[in-house]
Amino acid sequence: MIRAVVFDVGETLTSDRRFWADWADWLDVPHHTLSALVGAVVAQGRDNADALRLIRPGLDLWAEYEVREAAGRGERLGEDDLYPDVRTGLQALRDAGLWVGVVGNQTARMAALLRSLDLPVDALATSGEWGVAKPSAGFFERVATWSGFEPGEIAYVGDHPHNDVVPAKAARLRAVHLRRGPWGYLYADSPEAQQADWHVDSISELPALLAGT
Repeated sequence: MIRAVVFDVGETLTSDRRFWADWADWLDVPHHTLSALVGAVVAQGRDNADALRLIRPGLDLWAEYEVREAAGRGERLGEDDLYPDVRTGLQALRDAGLWVGVVGNQTARMAALLRSLDLPVDALATSGEWGVAKPSAGFFERVATWSGFEPGEIAYVGDHPHNDVVPAKAARLRAVHLRRGPWGYLYADSPEAQQADWHVDSISELPALLAGT
């Protein structure tokens, strides 16, 4: 029986539009140039940060985050970065009696920004706070201990088959593939995505889908 639903962040709850636009501005390239490079590395099955390294070879992503923050051009997040179904979908899951959590591969700074949005969730964290990131098995083990539920009682929702679906299943969680964002659309029919227990196009589908499971 599903008792907890835990969500990825980027392209699950939030659009990455601002994220990539800010990086393009920081690296001084047109937005469409970076968007095209992101699409290229995604299609090649590479880490999306490789798009940044194509512009600036050898870029240390985490060190560059700190440089941006020091320059007053760090990460930003606002209500308009949320997908339209997020607040109502999360609230509906809580109203159905499910524990709702949010944790993805983001910085500790992004955790603070997410908390400032006051989402209707029971707990929120990021890999930057935990010191372990997806697709590491340790990340999903931490999801279980953090939520307080058995792995089989947790549904992990994400758009990325390789980072979300496959490692969640390997850790004995249930997996929901959300067909949203470049990874969600591109890999929707992949063998990895097909390992998911459920497939949805919107968070609003989840309350009815998970009821009584």
